[in-house]
Amino acid sequence: MRILITGGAGFIGSHLTDRLVADGHQITILDNLATGRKENLSAHLGGSSVSFIEGSILDLPLLDGLIKDTEYVFHLAAAVGVFNIVNHPLESLMTNIRGTENVLESAHKYSKPVFVTSSSEVYGKNISDSLKESDDRILGAPVTLRWSYSEAKAIDESLAYAYWVEKKLETRIVRFFNTVGPRQLGAYGMVVPRFVQFALKNEPITVYGNGEQTRCFGHVLDAVDAVVRIAFAENTIGKVINIGNDFEISINDLARKVIEQTNSKSEIVYVPYEEAYGDGFEDMERRVPNIELIKSLVGWVPKSDLSTMISDIAQFIQSK
Repeated sequence: MRILITGGAGFIGSHLTDRLVADGHQITILDNLATGRKENLSAHLGGSSVSFIEGSILDLPLLDGLIKDTEYVFHLAAAVGVFNIVNHPLESLMTNIRGTENVLESAHKYSKPVFVTSSSEVYGKNISDSLKESDDRILGAPVTLRWSYSEAKAIDESLAYAYWVEKKLETRIVRFFNTVGPRQLGAYGMVVPRFVQFALKNEPITVYGNGEQTRCFGHVLDAVDAVVRIAFAENTIGKVINIGNDFEISINDLARKVIEQTNSKSEIVYVPYEEAYGDGFEDMERRVPNIELIKSLVGWVPKSDLSTMISDIAQFIQSK
């Protein structure tokens, strides 16, 4: 197929590009390189399977032309990372909401299927044992800008779902839980590559808050496998589906595991949220995905454990 990937030079987008090229597809990538990097696509640039266009999903005429000439749209372009969202809230909201509006508008115009990537951030402060796709969202006040990303992604989902219900545009929506692996940058607040990077240098590892908050981490290659299975299945149209690994670990235990696995001499230091992100910052204490829906629909289960993720990230950092 001729496939367009918005944000295809990013962390997940570039791995998805690798997979789709291997599967024989022709790929066009639209990326403004705000957080993506052309070097992520170095295996493909100059070849016949991938075309790269530096540009924005906010450029509707450009986007419209690309969608017209494609058969399937993977929409991954977004402002990402807690630091990025908190420091540039308006730009993030515009990119994440208006950009998605543009993608859906053009896709409907030309009747092209759209795969929309969302985030576990939509659940907000819901700390249920196992977050199902239908569970309630629990958020802080709108003026707490930390939640603006959650709000934007929820609007993206509602837009995509409404296009399916009202206009019968073929849409699929996934919520990524913490996805990690090679090519991920710690500069935007991504915790695992940040921990591994400092551990390899034997530098202090910074934990925000008390470190008792828990997360679940999934390998990017597992996530990409899930994306491909969902994207080309008939029974996933019009659905919202979690993609994640349900193994739960505290940030303290994560830091200790990274130090142990990399044979690091790093020490753990603690920084209050307010000092890192400013006054009024709120975080969620727990986030665990329920992955029963994706298992039942496409038979997907995560394969890689946390040790593999840490090892793959460490090898990538050392190779650079």
